[in-house]
Amino acid sequence: MVKKYLSKIYMAIIFIFLYAPIVVLAVFSFNESRSRGNWTGFTLKWYVELFYDRDIRLAFYYTISIAIISAIISTIIGTFAAIGINSMKGKTKSLILNVNYLPVLNPDIVTGISLMILYISFNMDFGFNTMLLSHIVFNIPYVILSILPKLKQLDVHITEAAMDLGATPMYALRKVIIPEIKPGIVTGFLMAFTLSIDDFIISYFTKGEGVTNLSIIIYSMARRGVRPTINALSTIMLTVVLILMILINKRTSAERVSKFKRKEVKE
Repeated sequence: MVKKYLSKIYMAIIFIFLYAPIVVLAVFSFNESRSRGNWTGFTLKWYVELFYDRDIRLAFYYTISIAIISAIISTIIGTFAAIGINSMKGKTKSLILNVNYLPVLNPDIVTGISLMILYISFNMDFGFNTMLLSHIVFNIPYVILSILPKLKQLDVHITEAAMDLGATPMYALRKVIIPEIKPGIVTGFLMAFTLSIDDFIISYFTKGEGVTNLSIIIYSMARRGVRPTINALSTIMLTVVLILMILINKRTSAERVSKFKRKEVKE
């Protein structure tokens, strides 16, 4: 009994240690005073100041633009790549899967420097395009990993059945396969969008003059001294990422419940 309570206390301490700084940051983003040492009253002026800061507005534009475009492109590429990988057999499939795992397991700083060197070797101008390409590159493996489980749940003969009934391969893909794996595609898109918004290291090494994102802006502002607007901006980013993660988890839970119910019906 004592061991049970001690384990709960231990877990509570860990969660407090992890999330207390985030809670403090969010609370003091509404503090009227610039000082983080005392609370002088509730205000929204730091959030209002964000909209008058040209650098933050520009960074927000690039962040959202790159996140949306990279998420769409990586989802399209990742979907077709996942379908291709799923149809492979034996050692070839294992090799491709291991190659796909590399960007996921690889440290971000290694990926960022590698991409930077690649762009330099091709004499590419650093800017919007290089950052966008980088985000697409590191998003694709996550999209593939989100879709592959849904493909494994498909009946292996469903495509053949559709083609026996007169469907062309593309028609079977559009009307049979994609609707069945749609939850995985949506999850992959949300994951790619979240990762793109959250990225700092890879973006830092592949950005160009005049092109930046919110993570880099926060880093640059923090180097000059922590201002209340940083707390406000960080809180907004935290809220957006948290909402997206809740949506992903809800979708995953709904898929599990639906799968369990279908299994019960079959039995």
